[in-house]
Amino acid sequence: MLLYVKAPPAEGKANKAVRSLIAEALNVPKSRVEIVRGEKSRDKTLRIVSLSRLQVAETMGNHT
Repeated sequence: MLLYVKAPPAEGKANKAVRSLIAEALNVPKSRVEIVRGEKSRDKTLRIVSLSRLQVAETMGNHT
């Protein structure tokens, strides 16, 4: 899935924006969205605590 945020990468602002956007889209608290790989990269791997891959795919419209 591709997503774009306008926040700059400085001071982790872009990562915070990604976490917020995903949390809002999945209707979960931001604390459940973890960046497990790519914190300093454009490509990121996220973990959504308490949701399966299938639940995320269904919620996001199978765009994962």
